[in-house]
Amino acid sequence: MPHLKQLMAKGLTARSNLYASPMAPTVSGAGWSSVATGVWPDKHNVKDNNFTAPNHARYPDYATRLETADPATSTLVVGTWSPIPQIVFGAKTDLRIAGGDDEGTTAKAADHLAHGNPDSTFVHLDEVDGAGHSSGSAGDAYLKALHTADAQVGRLLDAVTSRPTYADEDWLVVVTADHGHTPTGGHGGNTPLERGTFVIARGKGIVPGSVRDDVEITDIAPTVLRHEGVATDPAWNLDGTGLAELQPDAFDALRGSLRTPVDETGLPAGTKGWTHTAPEGWSIDNSKMPAGGVTEWRGWAFATDEFWTNAERGQGRETNVRARDVFAVADSDEWDDKAHGAGQFDSTLVSPSYKLNGAAKATLSYATNYRVDGPQTGDVYVAYDGGVPQLVKSYRSDVNTVERLELDVPAGAKSARLSFRYSGTNSAFWTVDQVALGRPNPPS
Repeated sequence: MPHLKQLMAKGLTARSNLYASPMAPTVSGAGWSSVATGVWPDKHNVKDNNFTAPNHARYPDYATRLETADPATSTLVVGTWSPIPQIVFGAKTDLRIAGGDDEGTTAKAADHLAHGNPDSTFVHLDEVDGAGHSSGSAGDAYLKALHTADAQVGRLLDAVTSRPTYADEDWLVVVTADHGHTPTGGHGGNTPLERGTFVIARGKGIVPGSVRDDVEITDIAPTVLRHEGVATDPAWNLDGTGLAELQPDAFDALRGSLRTPVDETGLPAGTKGWTHTAPEGWSIDNSKMPAGGVTEWRGWAFATDEFWTNAERGQGRETNVRARDVFAVADSDEWDDKAHGAGQFDSTLVSPSYKLNGAAKATLSYATNYRVDGPQTGDVYVAYDGGVPQLVKSYRSDVNTVERLELDVPAGAKSARLSFRYSGTNSAFWTVDQVALGRPNPPS
């Protein structure tokens, strides 16, 4: 696929994974809605291809947001699959065109790109998906469809560069997919091939040939909005983050030191994806953990989605879409799959000491997925200046969100340390990622 490879060489490549049931199956309605809105299916509420009750009023597509910010913006959507221009993108979009087939979609989009003046263009090609259904991703028809789609991408890029004003224009190009396929045909399940997707992006500020592990398809909408000069409002509650604002956290630095399986024999032997070695400043207190159990999950661990989710699929781990790259996980269910000493899983993840600046308030934020399937507890504490930890948040029921907790800082406090204590008896799990302690400006 030479045109995509050229985009990769001149821009960013990022692989990532989608959700799976019970959040939503890996189908087109849920996938393209996540791309267009910048939020996951538990927010936009598209769980299938019927679009029964989409939450578009709360989470509109990015073309609608562009038009709302500036009605003079020219927005164009051309799609082979009819729900793309009819449902996924709303009526505020200036032009919503059904392509009929991929050849028609490509021809119509290329004509508008070369001879019109769209500020933002979304093009959907469908026949790779069709080939996957008919012959599977291991079939010759799939390979042929990939070659054809790559040539069509090349025609769209040529249409852009043929514009007489191209030299004075600033174009962002993003390519993605809504889901994968099984080798024998079809999708919707939770296998790595069905959940796998990617983002390829080329434009100003994107490092040529760069590869990232922390980019999700929900980052596309805020990236497009930023490119078009529209700032993301926190009130929108997007799951995605613009590429320019996306920063790795302390856990992501562990990727190069991740280990291969020890007790998780269901994973390929060479799969690297877990460690108990905490990043600088962080620590794990396993003083209350019984001996034994599955090695990888004895106490808090740091893992990737590819490793942790595929250790045992179909138990809700696929819903951990708000974590990025490497994240912290406590999993009493997997730990309990091997004999261990008497007692329950009981481990505490402890943060570095954060310096405070004299402000009376601080904001603790972190992405979290807390899932219950039996007796378990999850508690977050803060300790000021090495004092007694104070409870700031308790989890006893399922939560999948980005938390933002306001803390009342004691007068004169110089530092704060966080701790995340999880206990459970063959229950489910708790993931934590992107931990940050924000401090407002101190008093004058």
